[in-house]
Amino acid sequence: MINNSLCNFSNSVNEHNKEKKTKVVIVGATGYVGIEILRILQGHPGVEVTAVIGQSFVGQKISNVYPNLRGIFDMECSALDIDSLPELGDIYINCLPHGVSKDYIPLLLEKGKKIIDHGGDFRYKKADVYEKWYKTKHPLPELLEISVYGLPELYRHKIRNASLVANPGCYPTCSILGIAPLLANKIIDTKNIIIDAASGVSGAGRKTDLMYPFCECTENFKAYGVATHRHTSEIEQELSILAGEEIMVSFTPHLAPMKRGMLATIYANLKDNVKVSLDELIELYREYYKGETFVRILDKGELPETKNVVGSNFIDISLVLDQRLNRVIVLSAIDNLGKGASGQAVQDLNLMCGFPEHTALTNPGLYL
Repeated sequence: MINNSLCNFSNSVNEHNKEKKTKVVIVGATGYVGIEILRILQGHPGVEVTAVIGQSFVGQKISNVYPNLRGIFDMECSALDIDSLPELGDIYINCLPHGVSKDYIPLLLEKGKKIIDHGGDFRYKKADVYEKWYKTKHPLPELLEISVYGLPELYRHKIRNASLVANPGCYPTCSILGIAPLLANKIIDTKNIIIDAASGVSGAGRKTDLMYPFCECTENFKAYGVATHRHTSEIEQELSILAGEEIMVSFTPHLAPMKRGMLATIYANLKDNVKVSLDELIELYREYYKGETFVRILDKGELPETKNVVGSNFIDISLVLDQRLNRVIVLSAIDNLGKGASGQAVQDLNLMCGFPEHTALTNPGLYL
């Protein structure tokens, strides 16, 4: 009798808690970003994934597409039905390419839903910059006024109150956080910033393009999008805001023969009147990122490695001072699918929904 009462009480509590959970819908759930978000959310006590939308696998269990989720998350993939979409959840994470979300984001906003968008559509302050770099007309320029750039370390307070958050690109996340303290403290020359960055192959998404299969990537290291990569404009926008002046950078991305991980090497000349030691620079960074759970400033002489951040939402940053050239070299490493995409999306979700910011993000767990 007592045991049955306890069981009934426990069940009622569980049902009550389930009702209070935030309902999350992942659109484009079978891509690398979408499935990583789904994996992370399995450890989130405050959310319930109520729909996974994957056009290529409609009717199939997502655990058949990704067998590592078998017995953990076995929901079937749904088709994208725009009319019924608002009924499925409270917050929607779009993991489809740019230009796709225009078909349903206005409806979701009209219904009072919250959206985290992984495309490039809402990362920009000005539609003409987007149109120049993406070579297409902006689908919803009026929404740029309400969208918030989803980099919590810079826009935390705005993200908390946002209905539309644009999740940053992986290269911009790694680059912007790497150089932000130098610009904010106005100690570097802004005219000659160089960023070299390398990403794992998963950064391109789940594609079949010729440059991404195993035989094309393995035992190879190559640059691409030299002086033309779209993320250049995203980096320049945010660095210009930090510096209070228009900034242009030389940005070169590279494809590294690894599944995931990203390393950026950033070169900036100190201003002529700036005399600073490496110890002082490291302390400047630690003060700037004081209290930031996911930013780790490494000790002098220690350099970041991708293997130390893969499967996490951390960014590791170190500094080197080249006194011969009066130049500071910043090295930053992230998981391109973690802090560079899916982990950051969950960090944004936590802020938007009132959860502790680190929820579900401090256990390294397993990765794909």
